[in-house]
Amino acid sequence: MSITSDKDTSRSAQDKGSSTTEVTSDINNQVPTFTDLLPEQAQPYWEIIQAYPIVEASLIFLIFWASASLIRHYALNLIKKLASRTISDLDDKIIEDLRNPIFKTVVWFGLVVASKSTGYTEGMATYISAFALSMIILAWTRAALSISGSLITTMSRDTLRFKSMDVRTEPLLIISSKIILMIVCAYMVLVVWGINPVGLLASAGIVGIAVGFAAKDTLANLFSGVFILADRPYKLGDYINLDSGERGKVTHIGIRSTRLMTRDDIEVTIPNGVIGNQKIVNENGGPGHSMRIRLNLQCAYEANLEHVEEVLLNMVNKQDEIRKHPAPRVRFRGFGDSGINLQLMGWINEPQDRGRISHQLYKEIHKTFRDHNLEIPYPKRDLTIVNQAEKK
Repeated sequence: MSITSDKDTSRSAQDKGSSTTEVTSDINNQVPTFTDLLPEQAQPYWEIIQAYPIVEASLIFLIFWASASLIRHYALNLIKKLASRTISDLDDKIIEDLRNPIFKTVVWFGLVVASKSTGYTEGMATYISAFALSMIILAWTRAALSISGSLITTMSRDTLRFKSMDVRTEPLLIISSKIILMIVCAYMVLVVWGINPVGLLASAGIVGIAVGFAAKDTLANLFSGVFILADRPYKLGDYINLDSGERGKVTHIGIRSTRLMTRDDIEVTIPNGVIGNQKIVNENGGPGHSMRIRLNLQCAYEANLEHVEEVLLNMVNKQDEIRKHPAPRVRFRGFGDSGINLQLMGWINEPQDRGRISHQLYKEIHKTFRDHNLEIPYPKRDLTIVNQAEKK
């Protein structure tokens, strides 16, 4: 009984194997070849070319390359002309970003078809398909990175239709989209090459611990960058002051560092880990870009304080770069060694103009005090010389 069952089992396995082979052959017969795609008049000539596999593969690749060139130079140009009629230039950027991946997709697919037509299935020929698919994935990933950045930038600038997005969230969304696209790209490339990503993730745990200790400063900058983008203590275009003394306009907020453009037109790159542990003074962090400047002055003890206040307010109200609302103010702050301490305060439109406007105001204050015979006190010392001989 057991022998008979084993024979029956082997026969059934053979029957299944033969049926599987028949199905596979049927599927292969149903898949059209490059010859089937040609017109009937050209098929006899193509059969002659098939006697020379290298020539056949070269012709197939040239046909796909020519098709890709026609699509890129004519079809996409026609679509771009139609898109140029729209108000937004976003569609123009998207079409321009799609030129390269479409061209490469057709060319690399042509290489796969050409390699299959030769019939070579050993050696380096077995890697052509995987390599071509990897290049297609990389081309589309690069286009997706550019298109996603353009989309997020356009949406963040359109505050009427996308109220939940603004310039502050733009860097975080761009960086998040890039990370997601790169992860998807890596996963697809691994699948194309027949590598199981799950096994790599399991073995990457131990490696990740070692890398974490070795690159703790880099990881600190990365996490600080995420917190800065999420907490948004400043945005692009803000003027910030740090405890370390740096002051400048924020020109770039990255996942690892922040760049400032100083008043000397020098770009300073500061790691996010350093910024995350410092006090940040954002001069544009209020309800608007305007800020108040304070000029520290002194007047003589003999001066009429009401007259000093009136002279300073008349002078500052004539300055075009000092805002009228809120109105400028003069405040007396205390008694100094040489005179009475006071502050002249006024609002300006942009923080980057603070140094230049203060320079102009100090010049006007000096001229105004001289015109009104007001003394700007400075340290004085009275010396008394006593003649000891006369004293005796």
